Amino acid sequence: KGEDNVKIKRCKQGTYKKVEEGAVGTYKKIEDKFVDKYLKKDGETVEEAKARLKREEQERKEEHEKQMRELKEKQEKLVNRGK
Repeated sequence: KGEDNVKIKRCKQGTYKKVEEGAVGTYKKIEDKFVDKYLKKDGETVEEAKARLKREEQERKEEHEKQMRELKEKQEKLVNRGK
């Protein structure tokens, strides 16, 4: 009975892995087609466009964080000035 449970567990794990790989593979294909059709610039490969988009996103995030720090500093100065 213990061996049967192990076999069942392995079968479930194998099935899950196949479903997961299929879903991830399908998602990546859709993502690549979307980038190719809508986000790629002239002469870029899909991989280059993804790398550029990731860089741009990081730059936006860093700029936002910088603006938030500056805003917080201004707020602190205003609060401290009132004391």
